Amino acid sequence: MVRVLLAEDMLILRRALVSLLELEPDIEVVAETDNGDRVLPLAREYRPDVAVLDIDMPGIDGIRAAARLHRELPGCRTVILTTLGRPGNLRRAMEAKVSGFLLKDTDPARLSAAVREVAAGGRVVDPELALTALQVGNSPLSDREAEVLRLASQGEDVPEIARTLFLSAGTVRNYLTTAVTKLSARNRMDAVRIARDAGWL
Repeated sequence: MVRVLLAEDMLILRRALVSLLELEPDIEVVAETDNGDRVLPLAREYRPDVAVLDIDMPGIDGIRAAARLHRELPGCRTVILTTLGRPGNLRRAMEAKVSGFLLKDTDPARLSAAVREVAAGGRVVDPELALTALQVGNSPLSDREAEVLRLASQGEDVPEIARTLFLSAGTVRNYLTTAVTKLSARNRMDAVRIARDAGWL
């Protein structure tokens, strides 16, 4: 029996996924949550074989949750199931050692098969997304530039970002200017849009 933890913040979708997976005679959903911060505590408690994680949830996102699971409970393998099919998200997920990456419009039978395959030690990645990720390439932003841009995307102004990162306001402005230039953006918000579309934030 493959034991599954499911993390999805949309209640109706989460319930549908639980019902779908539990139709399979060899799969049991042992825990579910709508919050990324609950993934690791639930995994410690229930010891699932596979965690199926959305990316965009309250608390930490699914990719960060997957990275924590890999570090602390390496026996629990992870599948990202998301609408955020951006090449950068796939790369981030691979860096977090996820075993599967599927889009939410995938065939239901494909999800069940992916859970089994991942539990058996395999890897499953949406083939079209993998091809797109190869074509887009890596982010031109440094870690610090991406961090500053991410905070700007959340509505923080330069003084707030400076306080958060313990930098001077001038340094923050320099990072933002460099990010805009590297992304060939018109302004800061255009840079945020470009980086998000590529999955770099």
